[in-house]
Amino acid sequence: MTPLLQAALLSLFPALTIVAGLRDATSYTIPNWISGLLIAGFLAAGLAVGLSPASLGIHAAVGMIALVAGMAMFALGWIGGGDAKLFATAGLWLGWPAAATFLLVTAVAGGGLAVALLGLRSIWLRPYLQDGPAWFGRLATPGENVPYGVAIAIGALVAFPACDLFKAFPGLG
Repeated sequence: MTPLLQAALLSLFPALTIVAGLRDATSYTIPNWISGLLIAGFLAAGLAVGLSPASLGIHAAVGMIALVAGMAMFALGWIGGGDAKLFATAGLWLGWPAAATFLLVTAVAGGGLAVALLGLRSIWLRPYLQDGPAWFGRLATPGENVPYGVAIAIGALVAFPACDLFKAFPGLG
């Protein structure tokens, strides 16, 4: 397979992850088509860069563990359903040991996001945000949810260079 096609397939992960984070920030939803394309893109990218069946299995196992964890967080009301699916598909792409970096960075980014939203939602800043876009006003609304897909996207993007899928691409590993 040509390096150009391999690069195009690998670029699906960061591109779709960024789209998911932006969609979550602006609409509090992550469409199912993003998760579907991430799953299909992983299979194509894994085969394109020649990951071994064992490595593909490890990625699938990490993705399944992330799906169960995401479902638990959704059941507890900590994240939304789209966030849980993004969390699982990121785990699928990242595999092990990049998943450890993903978890750590996602947790730190989630804490930073929460602190930023608390500041944004403070009584001192709200009057200055009335003329902004509607989605920004919603982010600044006290009591509104946290678009955790933003933190998941940050964690996934930071961890991506550490995953074996990325390293398998010629010239990057």
